Amino acid sequence: MNRREMLGAAALLGAAAPRIVRAAAPLPDTTLFEREPERYWSRIRKEQFFLPEWRVFLNNGSLGVTPRPVVAAMAEYMERSAGLLMDEYPRWGYETLDEHRAEMAAFLGCKKEELAFMHNATEALSTIAGGLDLRPGDEVVLTNQEHPSGRSPWLMKQARYGISVREVPIPLPPKSPEQLADVMISAIGPRTRVLAFSGILSATGIIMPVRQICDAARAKGVITVVDGAHMNGQIPVKLSDLGCDFYAGSPHKWMFAPAGCGILYVREEMQDRLWPNTVTGNWDNTKLQAARFMMVGTNNRAIFEGMIAGLRFFKQIGEERIYSRIHQMAKSARAKAVRLPYLELLTPDDSRMYGALVTFRLPRDADLTALWKTCKEKRIWTTQSPQLRLSTHIHTRPRDLDVFFDVLESTVGRQSRA
Repeated sequence: MNRREMLGAAALLGAAAPRIVRAAAPLPDTTLFEREPERYWSRIRKEQFFLPEWRVFLNNGSLGVTPRPVVAAMAEYMERSAGLLMDEYPRWGYETLDEHRAEMAAFLGCKKEELAFMHNATEALSTIAGGLDLRPGDEVVLTNQEHPSGRSPWLMKQARYGISVREVPIPLPPKSPEQLADVMISAIGPRTRVLAFSGILSATGIIMPVRQICDAARAKGVITVVDGAHMNGQIPVKLSDLGCDFYAGSPHKWMFAPAGCGILYVREEMQDRLWPNTVTGNWDNTKLQAARFMMVGTNNRAIFEGMIAGLRFFKQIGEERIYSRIHQMAKSARAKAVRLPYLELLTPDDSRMYGALVTFRLPRDADLTALWKTCKEKRIWTTQSPQLRLSTHIHTRPRDLDVFFDVLESTVGRQSRA
């Protein structure tokens, strides 16, 4: 009898179907981390995630892995909401979710009144670009390394309203944070009204000197928009310290949140300059402050119960412990890559300039068919592009990096030596 037949039989007999989602085991004791850190992280992966032993996952930068406590929190809320075991509507989209926003704002380092929940960073960036009043000829300056979700809203505004979008080339690899700041600040011209850039560049993982850029832009009267999709959970960030006017975040990448939740930060002084994108009642109730940007109609609140569970899981393990581990794994990945002469490293050797993302270019004339085929056979998950980005998180094992680089050497490396 297969699983479907077993569940059907159980239903017919009036028996309760087995629970698929079970509570995660308690976290390993911190003394294990102090004695045997690799064993500690091995247990974290095995006991707190659903990842099978055979999966080599090195693409956390595209979509993070949801841990067991987060899945359990969502499942529990869905069950409670299906039974109407609460007195409020089991949804979001008309609610301000004050307690959730306050808890998230405390972690992000901003005021609750400056924070709105979105479905993802793309929605937040579109809300910002669509909601700012700009006139024909007004200029928006981007980097040439922006994610499509960071470029496209401005390009659509250019096509529709006649604003001007200009992209600034970023040196790869950059020499220093100061060089990056100079590139961005010197790009501000007399018609520049908005400076929009990623706090961590999606394609390369390079950390931008956000505060220095934002301070200089504000001194020139230029609005700053930061795509922070890769920042929260990968490096320490306090939004109030960044000095930006607007910020978009994706907790599903590095903060263990489920897909479908995002963050919009609107600095208090800028809230009256932004029009909402999707609207229902209270869209014009400015007393709601940033919460009016999340009045978008009925949505599944279970994803935000999962987001808060992910935040608590993050804090329970410990921010500094996580930041240190994922950066250590990235440094190990870079060290392996730098030993291979056929790779062009785009990640600088200055470890201040990257967190948990390492990027390199594969040889332009290489046939990559064998690489992607072998990765699939060995269940290795990476970005599949000649500009290849590796992402590491706490579930990444040292042997995952070994397996990937062994495959790289046996396919691309063998070609380069032929």
